[in-house]
Amino acid sequence: MRLLLVEDDQALQQELQKQLLLQNYSVDVASDGEIALFQGLEYDYDIAVIDLGLPKIDGTTVVKALREKGRNFPILILTARDRWQDKVSGLDAGADDYLTKPFHVEELTSRLNALIRRSAGKASTMINNGPYSLDIATSQVLVEQVSVSLSAHEFKVFKYLMLHVGEVISKTTLTEHIYDQDFDLDSNVIEVFIRRLRKKLDPDSKYNFIETKRGQGYRLLKFT
Repeated sequence: MRLLLVEDDQALQQELQKQLLLQNYSVDVASDGEIALFQGLEYDYDIAVIDLGLPKIDGTTVVKALREKGRNFPILILTARDRWQDKVSGLDAGADDYLTKPFHVEELTSRLNALIRRSAGKASTMINNGPYSLDIATSQVLVEQVSVSLSAHEFKVFKYLMLHVGEVISKTTLTEHIYDQDFDLDSNVIEVFIRRLRKKLDPDSKYNFIETKRGQGYRLLKFT
């Protein structure tokens, strides 16, 4: 999942980025509202965490501008402000949830997981597709109820495909959603991860669950 983290407190930004990377998010960062708005409009994010008290352009204005431009990814706002009016203004601008500082990182990641599930139409942390199951909360993958170990990047690729079952996803899109913003998007490493997923999750080619659409990308088949 590709996440935009907008926080001007450098110590907090670095700590949150570190913790979110450990949760298998690909994290892009911005330290002011101007950069945040540019990145939010330029790149396709799965979710954003935006502080309200930002330099140059405040967080509420950033959220409102993103929504007006048609950006519909979930947004969680962070605020050190205790006034309920500030929280309401952020939600009215288009944010989906908020956290008041200080907060526990565990609560942040729980809220983010819930927002991602909601945006994908999933009520549970467990995503099921025929013989395949993926638990967003625990990063566990099951095939016919048997746990299979995946590397962090393999899990990110499979998770993205599971959240977009039946859709054709390009290599560029997959790369953007599993790596940070400074990664070389021309890399063919996605092919390696797809090959590994096929070997680990369908070693006997029983399901042929990932289709290669030549010149377009990959599609995870939808099972009934």
